[in-house]
Amino acid sequence: QVQLVESGGGLVQAGGSLRLSCETSGRTFVGYTMGWFRQAPGKEREFVAALGWNGRSTYYADSVKGRFTISRDNAGNTGYLQMNSLKPDDTAVYYCAARRPKDATTVYQERGYDYWGQGTQVTVSS
Repeated sequence: QVQLVESGGGLVQAGGSLRLSCETSGRTFVGYTMGWFRQAPGKEREFVAALGWNGRSTYYADSVKGRFTISRDNAGNTGYLQMNSLKPDDTAVYYCAARRPKDATTVYQERGYDYWGQGTQVTVSS
């Protein structure tokens, strides 16, 4: 199985930046689609960003486009979500996810992913 561990969350003021990391255990992201989702208190988990299995195709939620950047290292051992110009609305638990390539229309869907990390808390103060 693919094991994922997120890190890099914390408390930051509005306008600040954080970089989240997602490390694999035993496998790499090469050949897998990587996604980031988030869940705010009292809300359902929502799509944030995804990186295609080839490491080039990117997908972003409109709410983060232009502020967040998804990437991974060359070996695919670690994925990243660079978050800039953070807003209080970005406060949530952020989850890393992965899946084997499939229909691209499902890249935005939580149920389209097979593997999940435990999440890391991001809190943005106003």
